[in-house]
Amino acid sequence: MQYIIKLGYKVAPFKIGPDFIDPGHHTKICKKPSINLDSWMLSKKYNQSLFQAGCEGSDIAIVEGVMGLFDGYSGTSESGSTAQMVKWLNLPVILVVDAKSMARSVAAIVQGFENFDKELNIAGVLFNRVGSPNHYKYLKEAVEANCKTQVLGYISRNDNIHLPDRHLGLVTAEEFNLPEHAMSELITMMDKNTSLKNFVKKIPELKTCSCVSTKPTDKKKDSHQVKIAVARDKAFCFYYKDNIDILQKNGAKIVEFSPLTDDSLPDNVHGIYLGGGYPELFAEKLSKNLSLLKAIKIKSRQNMPIYGECGGFMYLCQSMTDLQKDIQYPMTGCFPFSVEMNPQMRSLGYREITLKNDLLLGRKGDVLRGHEFHYSSILNNDSYINRFNNGITNAYDVTQRDGKELELYGFFKNRTLGSYLHIHFGSMKDSGSSFVQACLDFKNRESDFNA
Repeated sequence: MQYIIKLGYKVAPFKIGPDFIDPGHHTKICKKPSINLDSWMLSKKYNQSLFQAGCEGSDIAIVEGVMGLFDGYSGTSESGSTAQMVKWLNLPVILVVDAKSMARSVAAIVQGFENFDKELNIAGVLFNRVGSPNHYKYLKEAVEANCKTQVLGYISRNDNIHLPDRHLGLVTAEEFNLPEHAMSELITMMDKNTSLKNFVKKIPELKTCSCVSTKPTDKKKDSHQVKIAVARDKAFCFYYKDNIDILQKNGAKIVEFSPLTDDSLPDNVHGIYLGGGYPELFAEKLSKNLSLLKAIKIKSRQNMPIYGECGGFMYLCQSMTDLQKDIQYPMTGCFPFSVEMNPQMRSLGYREITLKNDLLLGRKGDVLRGHEFHYSSILNNDSYINRFNNGITNAYDVTQRDGKELELYGFFKNRTLGSYLHIHFGSMKDSGSSFVQACLDFKNRESDFNA
């Protein structure tokens, strides 16, 4: 993306799949929000509409895939895969092949990708971690002698250039910048060892599709009459951009705040959205911000709509224990649970939920989709469900993507909803408008009370 920008193009970045971290890096590089596309959580028309809207004002779209080209729902289906999205959007594909310690065998790999799905347009291949120009010569000869795919060049192996990672993936863009010398070296490699400059000039222009609109259908919304506080800092940075857009399209004004540094909520807000992230890495600092912790708990008791997902849910609990399990840090206490970090991943995968009652994100029976990925768990997991008292109810019936039931809860107390699930509001057309309406109802009740 940085290289194409250096060539003078405006880049529209996209990420296939439910990942939050890669889009953060895209956004920083392209100075344009990166948008998640997902063929399991969202319909074909919805993805097409997101893509078309995201391309506006740009010269070229770059879409990062998810896992391998054909990896998705299962071993027998393309659902959820990069390949499926490529066909939905009619995109050319550049394969990136890790060529370390390989030579002629790369031809078998490329040939296999060419033949696996004839509907795909595999427009080129780039080799990564190449040892030398002579190594690249072997790779290029092998592919050109046995495959139809155009060889676009290579990136040299350089162990000094890397993006650091941790338990949920790469270190976030909020915390890490690739050093300027490393980025410069990568760009030089792209310019010297690839033919992308000419390749980009030959990419055919995409025709705009006739897609459904992602705009709200309810014209009666009292635009910008509610303000929703969205947590945004190093601890809370996992949001689907479309979720925020949907809230805005339904009449909400978004006001960002930092649970790490702000000692109070923004003025005159009518709802709170706490996304995921890495609160466990900043637990001590979060716990010392007592005035904000208290303010959020008070708003919860006053029935302000509050929605927390994954890291945001952890922040809404009574306390958080670090990975060493030696310190328990107090959190907001909106829910009477203690969460702890674990060395192993606790859950990963797509989820479908059915709302058991009317609540912040919809009405009873509404079906939404999302993704779960976390290393933390509720302390005393075997018994915490028995603590559904003091007004706490379970708002969700949950199944995995294969339809099997799953033990995952949506905790609901007062008007506070918390869960380990990241929901995409675009998976159910009224979810965003329902949250905005709940905030508007709170505002009206607040006005009646003050009167």
